[in-house]
Amino acid sequence: MIVLKFGGTSVGTAESLANVKKIVQGLGQDAVIVVSALGGLTDRLIATARMAAAGDLNYIPECEAMVQRHYDIVEAVVPEMRREHTLERIQPVLRELRRLYDGVNLIADLPEKTLAQIVSTGERMSSVIVADMLGASHLDSLGIIRTEKWFGKDIAATDLTSDLIREALRNADLTYPVVMGGFISSDRQTGEITNLGRGGSDYTAALVAAAMDADVLQIWTDVDGFLTCDPRIVPQARVIDSMSFVESMDLCTFGAKVIYPPTIYPVFHKNIPIRILNTHRPEAPGTFISDAHCANPRTVTGLSALKDEALVTLRGPLATDSTAISTRCFNALARKGLTLHMVARSEAAGSFAFAIAAADMPCAVKLLKEEFAPEFVDAELEVLEVVTDLTTIAVVGDDVKNLPGGISRLKEILETAGVTVRAYSDRTSETALSLVVPVADTTRALAALHRDLFEDL
Repeated sequence: MIVLKFGGTSVGTAESLANVKKIVQGLGQDAVIVVSALGGLTDRLIATARMAAAGDLNYIPECEAMVQRHYDIVEAVVPEMRREHTLERIQPVLRELRRLYDGVNLIADLPEKTLAQIVSTGERMSSVIVADMLGASHLDSLGIIRTEKWFGKDIAATDLTSDLIREALRNADLTYPVVMGGFISSDRQTGEITNLGRGGSDYTAALVAAAMDADVLQIWTDVDGFLTCDPRIVPQARVIDSMSFVESMDLCTFGAKVIYPPTIYPVFHKNIPIRILNTHRPEAPGTFISDAHCANPRTVTGLSALKDEALVTLRGPLATDSTAISTRCFNALARKGLTLHMVARSEAAGSFAFAIAAADMPCAVKLLKEEFAPEFVDAELEVLEVVTDLTTIAVVGDDVKNLPGGISRLKEILETAGVTVRAYSDRTSETALSLVVPVADTTRALAALHRDLFEDL
């Protein structure tokens, strides 16, 4: 068995759906197909919900346009003999969507639970449409992908979900291929609709692949695979033919948008390979992700960049005890579900710094002031400084620790290119070196690093 995930750009138009149909029909083995909502729909569902809550009556034509888009797709891709059946299944969802928008407009508020119901409609409809386009079985993800609360967020209840996936997909009455919606889920306690967050369709596919011990997880998207750098920034970037699980995790964690980082964990633990493929160019070999790649580790595999970062620095006598202060920082932030992207080194003595998403910075600063309140009173810590408008750049490779010159070489490359390095780390992970630079210098920094590490070889 194989599991295929098709993202929004793969199911966004009649033309791309025709490619999906050809790909699935050419498989020749049992398959589970996980699909996202039609391309761009989730963002539009959210924007229209906010419009309704704000009292903007333009939500009404926006809703009607989304409804018509689904009718047009059904007309274009579902065979006539199954079309009535498809409409019977999506029309109640469309009516529910209209009611939800009207309710939000009436109360002038957008509760989190209602928003989850609204955004779920995308995958609930796309999965039905794709199943009927293919003449495949349809599986309702809301019944088998279960979540639980963790620090106020909905996360997959993996053991329960795995059991439910196996029970559903081993049903003797089910025929393959099977189509199901990604992203959407339900709470294990209440049964209320939830979701797995941005990139959740990738994660759904990985959970299915791991539960069923699939031969491979295929992620079909609109790019040829992982590239050595973002081609919109560095046109010379080239496709990476293979990489390890850890390399892919690091590249995604630091900004590569190819797959959702948590996707990798379920299949990594089962040693199920991932193949990244292009729906619009199915003949392209893509990128193969497996620990088999580790037999021939590369020093540098790729570069990625995380913009909109903040650098938080603590200074004072306590900051020299990096073990104690880092443990307390990690714990204080983790209790609220915040994650440090890197612990940074700088030339300044007696300081401890870390990079974090700028959006999380205000909360992080508040938590740190609470955590270290006694130390600020006793002058064990004297300064809490924040610098924003930064980018964290990661240089990733299984053997990157043996890069000639190491982090000093990377700093020299950037400084020669006129880029100021605000902080850096050679301990980000076993496969990544990272540097923090002004966001305005992101393009120049990536171009200089790519030229030295890839193009001059």
